[in-house]
Amino acid sequence: MDITIHTTALPHDDPDASLAFYRDLLGFEVRSDVGQGRMRWITVGPAGRPDTSILLAPPAVDPGITEDERRTVLEMMAKGTYGWILLATPDLDGVFGKLRGGGAEVVQEPTEQPYGIRDCAVRDPAGNMVRFQELR
Repeated sequence: MDITIHTTALPHDDPDASLAFYRDLLGFEVRSDVGQGRMRWITVGPAGRPDTSILLAPPAVDPGITEDERRTVLEMMAKGTYGWILLATPDLDGVFGKLRGGGAEVVQEPTEQPYGIRDCAVRDPAGNMVRFQELR
C-alpha cells in the first residue's frame, strides 16, 4: 500500500495567535483560512511541501459532544495535555533559537535523548506540545 499522512489536526483557541506561531515564527504557508472570528479552520504547512498540512481547528465544536466533554477538552488544552505534534528539522539549534527568540513557551531545550534522538519541545499559543526532532 502507498499511504501518506496528508493532514493532521491541532486545536486552536486564538486563530491570530496560531497564525503568528505557525506562519510568522515557523514560516509555514497558509493554505486555507475559512470561518470567522474564533471559529476559523486554518490549514498551514511547510513551504514547498503541499503534501503535508496541519489543520488548526476550533476545539470541541462537534455538535455530537456534550457540554461536559467540551469543558474537558478546553481544560486539557489549558493544561497543554490535549494536542501534540512531532516535527523534524536538520537544524534543531537554529529552529530552537528562532522559537526562543520569538517568545515561544519552552518546555525542553535541545537534548540528546537516551533512545538516540536529539529533540526539543515548545508549546504553541493553544497549549499544544510541539516537539522538534533533529534529522541526522
